[in-house]
Amino acid sequence: MLKIEHIGIAVKDIESSNALFAKLFGEPHYKTEAVESEGVKTSFFKVGPNKIELLEGTNENSPITKFIEKKGEGIHHIAFDVADINAEINRLKNEGFVVLNEIPKKGADNKLVVFLHPKGTNGVLVELCQEIKD
Repeated sequence: MLKIEHIGIAVKDIESSNALFAKLFGEPHYKTEAVESEGVKTSFFKVGPNKIELLEGTNENSPITKFIEKKGEGIHHIAFDVADINAEINRLKNEGFVVLNEIPKKGADNKLVVFLHPKGTNGVLVELCQEIKD
């Protein structure tokens, strides 16, 4: 793993949360994006060399909507940047981690993503991200 890519925060209302976090960070968000396949709207902030991703569910079946219903707003996941997502999937499976989607899928911010089951990571949903090369 190369670095923390971003921290994802589940929010009920992305517009009011954008305003709140813009005040907190002293900078507006730099990008919004919908990921239709996951039923989420995202918004990204840069904080120094790091990124914060806000996530709002767009339907009742969205993982974010379900997360908020169960746990409320708050930190949803920590994402790590990797050089070779398929090699990391194999390495982590060999180490006994449960990969929720073994085939990387297109996520927000031009990334291929997979998630590790939080039961194997002390309750933390871990996302692996690899930049999509054109």
